[in-house]
Amino acid sequence: MRGFMSKRLAFENARIVTADAVVEGGLIADDGVIQEMTPIGRPLDDAIDVDGDLLMPGLVELHTDNLERQFQPRPGVRWPPDAAMLAHDQQVCSAGITTVCDAVAVGFHEGKRERTEFLQRSIDALAHATEAGALKADHHLHLRCEITSPHVVEMFEPLKDHPSLRVVSFMDHTPGQRQWHDLGKYRAFHSAGGNRSEAELDALIEKRLAEQKRYGEEHRKALRTRLEGLKVTLASHDDTTVEHVKEAARDGMTISEFPTTKDAAIAAHAHNMKTIMGAPNLIIGHSHSGNVAAIDLARSGHLDALSSDYVPASLLHSVFRLTEQADLSLSEATAKVSLNPALMAGFEDRGELAPGKRADLLRVRLVGNTPSIMAVWRQGERVA
Repeated sequence: MRGFMSKRLAFENARIVTADAVVEGGLIADDGVIQEMTPIGRPLDDAIDVDGDLLMPGLVELHTDNLERQFQPRPGVRWPPDAAMLAHDQQVCSAGITTVCDAVAVGFHEGKRERTEFLQRSIDALAHATEAGALKADHHLHLRCEITSPHVVEMFEPLKDHPSLRVVSFMDHTPGQRQWHDLGKYRAFHSAGGNRSEAELDALIEKRLAEQKRYGEEHRKALRTRLEGLKVTLASHDDTTVEHVKEAARDGMTISEFPTTKDAAIAAHAHNMKTIMGAPNLIIGHSHSGNVAAIDLARSGHLDALSSDYVPASLLHSVFRLTEQADLSLSEATAKVSLNPALMAGFEDRGELAPGKRADLLRVRLVGNTPSIMAVWRQGERVA
């Protein structure tokens, strides 16, 4: 975003959520960086009086499909790419997300060929908005590689050196395993509103199984070769078994995205991998695919981070759900949407309110235990 200015920003009368505690007092930032935390009662010149509201770190999002939803707000509708990008940026920033890895699919599955179209649209729209200095949040790329797609390797090749690339995940949506280990749920989800016959679903399942046999392992190896030496974070997707996790760890992956079973999450920690679950799963109390509930992993200590996935507002909301239902302190819950994902993706300059860190800040007021964002700053600049 153009126009970031070297200027002082100060707050007083705040409840500041640090990595260790919630402290009352003030905060001073300059040139986009937090300089000092001040004790309660110390007067500050030109400070914003937040009247007892919470000051929280800007949220860090590693996997959101929200951009794709802007490109296609309804089936068959295509929104102008630049307008879609700016709408997405506005939505995530207003939800308190100051750093976002936009997850775009490389390769398609289940006939969703529009995702091939969305890939180039996403790259182009991100470039246009970045060049114009129009983005409120700090955007990066997360490439979701569908390893069973016939063309995933050739699609990934020109993108591997993209300057915004931060995360690469390997996906395999073959029916009968991982997210779709329950074939009944797979059939229900992919029945196209009842427009597919049983015979058509059977044919689709057979086709996906054949594609996995033909391409799965070959593409996994080819992509891993192309990723060697790149400074990107690698993630596995929908790990279901201990073997899935072992395979991911073998390939140098450090994040297990949306493990579908508790056994997989436990295995991820055993292999020094971090776990990330969907905040919508936490808010509604269960997985829409019938997999493990995020709250269960939080309670057992196997949840490291959360992603808003397809509902940007769910990320901040999940913090307060964790304090209610998982017996976490506000600092511990906040870390799962800020400091933890920041470190998981190699962002060492953000994710917590501490001297020397970026002044990515949220002013949050509670309505009961539901958060309302009053203001958002990125590197000391008000962006929402």
